Amino acid sequence: MTLNLGALLAHSSRKHPDTIALIENSRQFRYAEVDILARRIAGALHELNIGNGEHVALLSPNCSAFTISYFGILYAGAVVVSLNTLQSADELTFQLTNSEATTLIVHGDCQATGLTAFHRVPTCKHLISIDFGNSLAANSDAIPFEKLVTEGTEVTVFPAMPDDTAVIQYTSGTTGTPKGAELSHFNLYSNAQYISERGFSLWPDQINILGPGHVGLAALPLYHTFGQTNIQNGMLFGGGAITYLKRFTATEAMQVIARDRVTFFPAVPTMYFALLNDDGNAKANLSSLQFCVSGGAPIPIEIKRQFETRFNVAIQEGYGLTETSPLAAMQKLDETNKAGTIGKPIDGVEFQIVDDEGCAVPDGMRGELLIRGPNVMKGYFREPQATAEALTDGWFHSGDIATIDSEGDIFIVDRKKDMILRGGYNVYPREIEEVLYTHPAIKEAAVIGVSDDRYGEEVKAIVSLKADHHVAPDELVDYCKQHVAAYKYPRIIEIRDELPKGPTGKLLKRELRASHKH
Repeated sequence: MTLNLGALLAHSSRKHPDTIALIENSRQFRYAEVDILARRIAGALHELNIGNGEHVALLSPNCSAFTISYFGILYAGAVVVSLNTLQSADELTFQLTNSEATTLIVHGDCQATGLTAFHRVPTCKHLISIDFGNSLAANSDAIPFEKLVTEGTEVTVFPAMPDDTAVIQYTSGTTGTPKGAELSHFNLYSNAQYISERGFSLWPDQINILGPGHVGLAALPLYHTFGQTNIQNGMLFGGGAITYLKRFTATEAMQVIARDRVTFFPAVPTMYFALLNDDGNAKANLSSLQFCVSGGAPIPIEIKRQFETRFNVAIQEGYGLTETSPLAAMQKLDETNKAGTIGKPIDGVEFQIVDDEGCAVPDGMRGELLIRGPNVMKGYFREPQATAEALTDGWFHSGDIATIDSEGDIFIVDRKKDMILRGGYNVYPREIEEVLYTHPAIKEAAVIGVSDDRYGEEVKAIVSLKADHHVAPDELVDYCKQHVAAYKYPRIIEIRDELPKGPTGKLLKRELRASHKH
């Protein structure tokens, strides 16, 4: 049996050809048009000898060209390498090289970092530019996206196999080294189907499809699996529409929700916080909202309560990771009043909570959460050791500490790994520490997460300096900003004479964290 993730768009285009699929400001694309444009992108890639199994990197903010490119790559039988638009040229260079991408599709908003990275990677041979405007003349090696969607030859959808890789999505480990999670066509297809058909059903035998008449707001970045599955793929699966925000602001989000009668809003907690605290929310008309999902970080109970009271719509909490496509658990629509839980595993997914020896723990006891199901990645690209450490007999080791209650609901209580979760974005301390250690004044560095009302956690670096060296905290902040993505750099720097160490000289982060607990 063949299965291409792109089939979800192709199927909806046959079933709902004249239904609106994409909304970009005043421009609307109907399903038949999106399908044709994606086929032309696929045809253009074939003319460049890009097809079965080749890797095509996509660097773009939320816009129609992202979606058309994404499905064009899939239609061609190639693999989408989804790149974070917030990353530095150094980070993009690594991922283009590591993923073995032969082509980069880059949006004009990302051209500074994208072009720098592209020109550093000789194995990345083809450059396709989206909306470069007048600067295109300076990049004569770029093929305009607009040319491909107008002149490309329409091709049929490549008959991929369910276990073939559809998307490589980068995620860092505790070592700070980015790893490319290989997500198969079936991984992502099954996750999109759940969102479209089951995520908002009240009863086990009822299917509530996010189909024609429903509009989802793409406020989450589509380069991440949360946005890809919940908004893009989930909406297009059933024939719903996507409306885009390039960059989230509360004011613009409320305007688009009102303008396009948005019914579905997946978001991270900081977005709900922003909507509640925007000066214009008293006048906002969000009455069209029917379904809201929160993920990426635990949502504070008080924020959830205030939002539901103010806007008269429930927030369903969900849980997942890049490696699980991402959705693994979700509250049922009629169980959102249960505070602090991520709900139960979604259809076909199993959870197990184990101790350090890998043995299952009794209900109510803490342990590491393991996940198995059709959503779990194939592995990390070209990383057999990391894959073996993360996957045991099909069980993915999440690194999260959880408990399960007598009703089967899961509570995430802590993280086994050192990861910092800032506003829904993963920040890995060692990556920042490595940057700090390149500064000539730094003797020791430790990065931790500290509690923050707005972002959940803020990134803090605690450092000591070499003898006869002096540097101000603000200088170190600026130094980090030059080398890592904007969401990663530490906003808080503390300089100490010495950092706490154990008998072997290892820095004791647990003491640093303990000193910052309220």
